[in-house]
Formats: sequence, structure tokens, C-alpha cells
Amino acid sequence: MLNFNSPIKSEKNYDDLKIIEIEPTIKINLRGNKRQFSTKIGKILSILPPNEANTSSGNEKFNLLWLSPDEWLIYSNDKNISLEDQLNLEESLFNEISKLNQGAVTNVSDHWIMINLKGNKIYDLLSKSCPYNFNDFKKKNGSVAQTIVNHIDTILHNKGDNNINIFVRRSFSEDFWRWLNDSAKYV
Repeated sequence: MLNFNSPIKSEKNYDDLKIIEIEPTIKINLRGNKRQFSTKIGKILSILPPNEANTSSGNEKFNLLWLSPDEWLIYSNDKNISLEDQLNLEESLFNEISKLNQGAVTNVSDHWIMINLKGNKIYDLLSKSCPYNFNDFKKKNGSVAQTIVNHIDTILHNKGDNNINIFVRRSFSEDFWRWLNDSAKYV
């Protein structure tokens, strides 16, 4: 991972809404559709890739988000995962999947910024500039949605109890952060 300086420097608290950037954690994109692909992921991560659209699977260490029938995003739940552990995970996946032509493993840690939203007004805030209907999404823990918020592509992961992780491309993160904070004042 790059040693980057984020434009997002603080945690923001509003009336029943908390917005914070999550420290950089490993994020790996996986692509593949062979049976051995899922088996190898399961052995390495102790998680099987979800095969139902817009869902996720996870354990104490990692979450695995469904992005398409042959694409998933892994991210770490551990903010303090060491660089050595991150490199070992990436190397294990690469050696068992990419090297054996079972699929593709791409480290996208420096591509995505993860922002966490907590509170009862999350969906009010997101609905201000998002065409997505959150009715089913907010009822199902582990739901995943790829949508546009304020004209910016995002991936949303429902962690449950009014707790969402939002993935936004680094190049749009500062604009997205400003929009979140400006809009949160009026929710």
C-alpha cells in the first residue's frame, strides 16, 4: 500500500450521524468463476465467496463483497493488520489463484477510500443525492449495493444497526467527503 496523505483529516459528528474515514486497510479485487477458485478462497480466508447478488460474507478478519457473478472485493476488518500480513495474504491469493490461472487477484487498497457512516439518519443523508431505493438494503445486514451518490460511483456495505461502509475512488474522495459533510448539516 502507498504511504498516502488523505485529504480527510477528521471525524465528523452531527445530530444522530457520525462520519469517519476508516484507516487504510487491505482491499483486494478477485475475479474468477471456476470451482477451484471458490475453494481456494475459502481455504485462505475461511470465507466462501457469496454467490447471491448484492450480498456479502465475512468473519472476524475479513469481509467479502459480491460485485458481479465473477467478481468480489475483500477488505480487512482489522485496522491494525500489519504490512507483512497484508503482503502475505496478497501473495497467498496470487500464488493459489492467479499463478495457477484460476482467476485474477488485484490489490486495490490504494484505489478505494472507505468511509463509515453510523446513526439513524444515514439513509436520509444518502437519499438526498442517490437514486437507489434503500428499503430492502437497510433491512438486510451484509447487503451490498453499487450505486451513484452525488454523481460519484460508490460501493455500499450494510454492516447492520445503521452502520454502513462506503467505498469511493480516491480521486473523488475529497469531493465526496465535502458533500457528505455539507449535506449532513441539513438532515
